[in-house]
Amino acid sequence: MVFKKNRVFVISVGFLWVAILFLLSMNMMAQEKSKEIERVVDAVEVFKRLVNIPEEGIPEALLSKAEAIAVIPGFWKAAWGIGGRHGKGVILVRKTEREWSYPAFISMTGGSVGFQIGVQRADVILVFKNKRSVKNIAEGKFTLGADVGLAAGPVGRKGEASTDIAFKDEIYSYSESKGLFAGISIEGASLSMDNDANALFYRDFNLSVEDILTKDKIEAPSIAEVLRKTIAEFTH
Repeated sequence: MVFKKNRVFVISVGFLWVAILFLLSMNMMAQEKSKEIERVVDAVEVFKRLVNIPEEGIPEALLSKAEAIAVIPGFWKAAWGIGGRHGKGVILVRKTEREWSYPAFISMTGGSVGFQIGVQRADVILVFKNKRSVKNIAEGKFTLGADVGLAAGPVGRKGEASTDIAFKDEIYSYSESKGLFAGISIEGASLSMDNDANALFYRDFNLSVEDILTKDKIEAPSIAEVLRKTIAEFTH
């Protein structure tokens, strides 16, 4: 009889620990998901701010040709002899019907060697002229400037800056740091998909990058649709 009671007690404790671990894991997932939601919220704000800069925004002619756009809020560059760069953001591609995909999460990292010191934070936007680069990112790490042509983007919402440039490079980069906006050179930085963030944001560990970038409808937090509509507004 005592044996049976002890056995019931052990089983009860076991179920209790399973329940506790389950609740802890759900709480951790909720916290991680909120971080990814914040990243998309930041991406909306950064994109709106950078394209709306009076007279110095991203040229409309370039935005109209965009086949993919990446937004990296808070791209950090730090150096003390040896430098490092890191940031997390999202990327969207234009689908065949000219609508924009759902956001897929990406990481951008890089390093440099030489006399350098200091820390700098910048918000970065990458404008892709074709989808080939995005395909390469989805398949593995992709180095800007090495695997594809990269240029610091021209500025000017309207007028000569947006009509007389051929936009021959495949990717154009922009950043805003300490209130200053300009095309930025980030050659050598590597882009890769952040699959863990994708799984947490969409609550689906079986959802592939291809699904995110091609499917017409995915269950996602409402902020994903806000970002899609915001980018569509400026990329007719």
